[in-house]
Amino acid sequence: MTLALVGCGKMGGALLRGWLARGGHEVFDVLEPGDLPSFAIDPRVNHFKTATDFVEKARPEALFLAVKPQVMDPACEALRAAVAPQTLIVSIAAGRTIESFQRIFGVDQPVIRAMPNTPAAIGKGMTVAVASGGVSEEQKAWVGAWLGVTGRLEWVADEALMDAVTAVSGSGPAYVFALIETLAQAGESVGLDPVLSMILARQTIIGAAALAESDPGTPAESLRRNVTSPGGTTEAALEVLLDETAALPDLMIRTVAAAVARGQALGQKA
Repeated sequence: MTLALVGCGKMGGALLRGWLARGGHEVFDVLEPGDLPSFAIDPRVNHFKTATDFVEKARPEALFLAVKPQVMDPACEALRAAVAPQTLIVSIAAGRTIESFQRIFGVDQPVIRAMPNTPAAIGKGMTVAVASGGVSEEQKAWVGAWLGVTGRLEWVADEALMDAVTAVSGSGPAYVFALIETLAQAGESVGLDPVLSMILARQTIIGAAALAESDPGTPAESLRRNVTSPGGTTEAALEVLLDETAALPDLMIRTVAAAVARGQALGQKA
């Protein structure tokens, strides 16, 4: 299948970087009004700066849409002439439903809606995707291979779950970064130098994540228990952090619920 990418910002750029690193002889048509990042200066990349030029020359079998949700409608309208009835539309825009693309391109247009997260930029991303009824298993496998270059990919059958996916993995990296911030601040509160406290907080999260990745068969609960000696300092800390009357368990539930609610609201506006 011939492939085109619309938008080469953080997410689109992460995809393109992975595609180019994957190797092969594919040629990628990229629509991006600005300059492409240096890694994309490659003979396999055709760079279009205007939708008019793209529509005149590109006829992709799969069109990956990586523009911001608020400009998605005008971008799609401008690209309609380049989209055939069988062209596979792949969106990575938060809150944009499959139906919102079929309103523009046609009710039978095959559409895949995907939600990656920012670690995709370094090949450690988590992407979840859902396909419309018109997408074949062959198309899913093909798109899965291209989305998978940025990390792990999982599929869901029910599009209604995508708001929950966005709340957990799409927004999740921000929660981890907030944890780094607050852990460093807590270190300062007990006398650590701010620079040292931030180093400790960052490297602790990095190391814990790497340990979880290296041992995927061990539940997170077991990993936590492995750090927790009976009667030790970690146990004392966790009695505060995970106590039913403390903030974290309820706070995380409310955090994810707030993200789900916003995603649903964005979907209704699309």
